[in-house]
Amino acid sequence: MTTETTEVAKDLSAAQRQELLRQMILIRTFEAAILREYHADKSPGFDIGKGLIPGEMHLSAGQEPVAAGLCAHLESGDALTATHRPHHLAIAKGMNLRALAGEIFGRESGLGHGRGGHMHLFDPATHFSCSGIVAEGFPAALGQAFAFQRAGTRNIAVAVAGEGAANAGPFHECLNLAALWKLPVIFVIEDNDWGISVHRSASTSVPSNAVRAAGYGMPGVRVENNDVEAVHAAVGEAVARARAGNGPSLIEIHTLRLWGHFEGDAQGYRPELAEVPDRDPIPAYEKQLRDAGILTDADLAEMTAWAGTQVDDAVEHAKAAPTPNPAEALKYVFVEGAQS
Repeated sequence: MTTETTEVAKDLSAAQRQELLRQMILIRTFEAAILREYHADKSPGFDIGKGLIPGEMHLSAGQEPVAAGLCAHLESGDALTATHRPHHLAIAKGMNLRALAGEIFGRESGLGHGRGGHMHLFDPATHFSCSGIVAEGFPAALGQAFAFQRAGTRNIAVAVAGEGAANAGPFHECLNLAALWKLPVIFVIEDNDWGISVHRSASTSVPSNAVRAAGYGMPGVRVENNDVEAVHAAVGEAVARARAGNGPSLIEIHTLRLWGHFEGDAQGYRPELAEVPDRDPIPAYEKQLRDAGILTDADLAEMTAWAGTQVDDAVEHAKAAPTPNPAEALKYVFVEGAQS
């Protein structure tokens, strides 16, 4: 069965709703800091190879509702795979901000000792991984779900990918196997309308990837309006289904990329670009909570200050950490020493 929903979670307490906003503010604060540091020393002109953070950078501003609504349901032992745009999901899953920032800055303090960069985060402590390869996370999550099922645990796996990845072979192969074996896995598609510079209407034959769930015998739902509470409700049903042994689900979330596909992207392909700031989900959710009488100026100030403190600490720690020694380029890449 495939449905479209904007239904919000009816059982959320005031504290839970404030926590969703807190997570979204933390994520945005972190992304804004990385944006600032990334561009600080790349001029005159824009040289992608210069500065404290060289290389490409894909930021997730606007997609915070996906991470906050999804990860509110996940336990530490649950696995989550993400894309080349991973920071929002990594933060919401509980990744240590110092380790995350260290990896982005390419420092020894990072998750991969500065050798992976922001598109290749791997964190056993939170069961989080991501990749720059489109659709790579589907098979990884499938394998994790298979392992959880074989071990008899209540843990689940979640694969998050962009709408363009739903046109790749691994998406279809993994949905088929997940349904056939009734694996505890959830497939989440972030539809931000643009696969790099190609609009989804020019690349995808169906208006919603959620309809593809029916072909594999699993529930499919599309969440509209980039609504964190609607995401929370849809994911809650899928998580309960997976933990109960009733198999996989597919959720597509219509979200928003506020900034470019990568930093330095002029976004000339976006005719709606001028309207994008008005669709920012964080001010919208702040207003929603204010209207409900559960958010005050003091609450918002506390959340903002807390997020700023956490992020400033992570960024300063990364800047102070050493860079990898070029003579040790292969360290941590291959297993060293004899194995028993």
